[in-house]
Amino acid sequence: MAGLINNLLILFLVFQNICLGFRSPLSVFKRYRDTTRSLPSECIGSDRPVISLGLSDFVLDILMPGVTPKQSDTYLCMSVPLPVDDEAYVVDFKPHASMDTVHHMLLFGCNEPSSTKNYWDCDEGTCKDKSNILYAWARNAPPTQLPKGVGFRVGGQTGGRFFVLQVHYGDISAFRDKHKDCSGVTLHLTRQKQPLIAGMYLMMSVNTVIPPGEKVVDADIACHYKRFPMHLFAYRVHTHRLGKVVSGYRVRNDQWTLIGRQSPQLPQAFYPVEHPVDVSYDDILAARCVFSGEGRTTETHIGGTANDEMCNFYIMYYMEAKHAVSYMTCTQNANPEIFRNIPQEANIPIPVKSDMLKMAHGHHEETKDTGKSSLLQHDKKEKDKLLDQDFHVEEAVEWPGLDLKLGQVSGLALDAENNLVIFHRGDHVWDENSFDSKFVYQQRGLGPIEQNTILVLNPSNAKLLHSMGKSLFYLPHGLSVDKNNYWVTDVALHQVFKLGAYAKEPLLTLGVALQPGSDKNHFCQPTDVAVDPITGSIYVSDGYCNSRIIQFSSKGLYVMQWGEGTETSLGRARPGQFHIPHSLALIPDFSQLCVADRENGRIQCFMLETGEFIREIKHKSFGRELFAVSYVPGGLLFAVNGMPYPGEAEPIQGFVMNFSTGEIIDTFIPLRKSFEMPHDVVASEDKTVFIGDVQVRTVWKFASIEKMEHRSVKKAGIEVQEIKESETIVEARLKNNPESTDALKKHEKQHLVQQASTGVSFVLITTLLIIPAVVLLAILVFVRWRRTTGYGADGEHKLDSSSGRILGRLRGKGGGGLNLGNFFASHKGYSRKGFDRLSTEGSDQEKDDDGTDSEGECSAPPPAPSS
Repeated sequence: MAGLINNLLILFLVFQNICLGFRSPLSVFKRYRDTTRSLPSECIGSDRPVISLGLSDFVLDILMPGVTPKQSDTYLCMSVPLPVDDEAYVVDFKPHASMDTVHHMLLFGCNEPSSTKNYWDCDEGTCKDKSNILYAWARNAPPTQLPKGVGFRVGGQTGGRFFVLQVHYGDISAFRDKHKDCSGVTLHLTRQKQPLIAGMYLMMSVNTVIPPGEKVVDADIACHYKRFPMHLFAYRVHTHRLGKVVSGYRVRNDQWTLIGRQSPQLPQAFYPVEHPVDVSYDDILAARCVFSGEGRTTETHIGGTANDEMCNFYIMYYMEAKHAVSYMTCTQNANPEIFRNIPQEANIPIPVKSDMLKMAHGHHEETKDTGKSSLLQHDKKEKDKLLDQDFHVEEAVEWPGLDLKLGQVSGLALDAENNLVIFHRGDHVWDENSFDSKFVYQQRGLGPIEQNTILVLNPSNAKLLHSMGKSLFYLPHGLSVDKNNYWVTDVALHQVFKLGAYAKEPLLTLGVALQPGSDKNHFCQPTDVAVDPITGSIYVSDGYCNSRIIQFSSKGLYVMQWGEGTETSLGRARPGQFHIPHSLALIPDFSQLCVADRENGRIQCFMLETGEFIREIKHKSFGRELFAVSYVPGGLLFAVNGMPYPGEAEPIQGFVMNFSTGEIIDTFIPLRKSFEMPHDVVASEDKTVFIGDVQVRTVWKFASIEKMEHRSVKKAGIEVQEIKESETIVEARLKNNPESTDALKKHEKQHLVQQASTGVSFVLITTLLIIPAVVLLAILVFVRWRRTTGYGADGEHKLDSSSGRILGRLRGKGGGGLNLGNFFASHKGYSRKGFDRLSTEGSDQEKDDDGTDSEGECSAPPPAPSS
């Protein structure tokens, strides 16, 4: 009878939608039903995996399709497509699992699952593209419902189109009867737009070691928060058997505010944050897991099996829709010193009562969500605290560093005090005479560079603070800074060096001097080096004549390598193939290493621990070459490309990208001089950017200009939003007192302001009144211009060169044409006939195009070999 009523209700809704011109829920779900897999009869809800709840809401079952794991610690994955084409929001999660059979479950959102099978071994991966954690469950945790007006965004243009369920089966003794498991989760979704978008922030220790018998072992995690404000409403803790207590905090102005604290031996649900907590720009998020190694006879490490350990602190948050970020991680301890002041409660295990243990071990009964009301009550004023991070990068024209007398600038870095470090070649140059066909350096008779090749400058006024590196190098290339050490590469020596700030001799040397090679002990023109701040592991990009990334231990011992040369016959480079891996950016937030794959015009990112390919970032505006990449904690990626090939339009410019999405946020070019071969880029957390050019032999400084910085001012009942001066102007005012960085920091903190929710913006009203007048005036001017100005023979009015340059600036691109005669005349090693290279490999002076570099994104025939 109930089924009949339900069917009649659906038919009524279909009829009503047709009459009103709406799409029916059944038509919305048709695509899903056409592709739904048949599931075993024992799976709950398998006969109706998607059920309409009305015009906009529906529920979706995501269940394992009747699996029987064959060994303990098996991870199995399965995927379900989103049953609607447009955007939807997940507002409720209901788990179907028991810890008697399932250790834990994770639900991901993405666009391309790793497999199209009914289910697969998760060792194959969960998703081929970027994935976001939407939900986590363990130890018989109860259902999770989000606050009103909050949802996880899926589908549409920005959300994932697939759900991927990962189930970890720990001990398989429960499967002795060979039964089939249908564990999973039911989602409640709505197509009604939610004003607040939910996200997941995962804090996770990756390198904790628990010695056997040790009574107390702490695992600490801390990261600076560098995004728009978020509001925390739920948390979840996760360890395995050795975890005693997990605590999470927000640290602001040395004050610790508890987010949540719980025993990981209790049901690992998402518990409500007792008192709403907001997190703003430059706050610190900190978490501690307390373990005990008692009862163990061997070391316990972080890992994926039930006998390993984990230290995870999950935070559910919401942000305003237009600024929402769906997933963030923190895997490092950026500030170990702060844990000296962690509240004592974080070190005290939580007693677990016997009835709670019953609940955690399979005897849980669903109860009413007593914390629901607290989740639904949030102060509206908290929602209005927004940090406007819209910005544009422009040259800091007051910076005097452009006039420094430098050699070819090959590498840039920032030290621990944010001072600028420059690596340059003094009076040595890299040209067609530098190497023979076997990459052996031919100019040893010149001796090493007699000038100091490493310069440390005050970033505000370009004052020289320190210099070193005299008589050590022949052809400097890559540079990075690890604490107080400088890591550099020399392409002539084929070596990598670790130098102390004031040491006259290298502290560590990798490679054999002046001997190119491709084994574990030799490099061939190594380009860059990066050091993991957590593990001390060393990563070297090698290089111009090898196509690989090599990992060494902190002591310089070979660990592994990955990468291969690009097979040009395939048309497009595959993942893990390189054509000059030229620059490295270590991404500690995500445990990734990103490589500027120069001649393939792309960025490739890999897992630090395994070298596993994660993704490629490639844009048409990169052109054919991408020289350098730099990462800023908080999620910004900076890059710079190379000169366009003849006939191609992409200009040389700097790029700002969202690391999570790969989207280009901004592009920029210098106002003084022009890029010719920008070779390296480095950026700081305040979005100050430095770019060094090997041909212009200079370094530019760029600063971010906030588009709008608000301060609410009540005046005659109208709110006025004052537009404050940009960071560049502030820097200019501090020029006479460059050491006054406190004032600058204070100015930066003024971005964290509260916008009032009522009143009308005076600026907005003025703008709306002015725009029609400006448009009308422009039309009148255009009409008069048409009457008084003729067109050229080709039907196109030609702008003078100054107008072209101005329009180029407005578009964020450089103006001016390409003089091929001057271009090729200034690039030795090319002939007019076919523009063929004399050498087989590219240097910093020349492009490497010997007729084989034809990789592109389309299948059209490649252009003739050119510069």
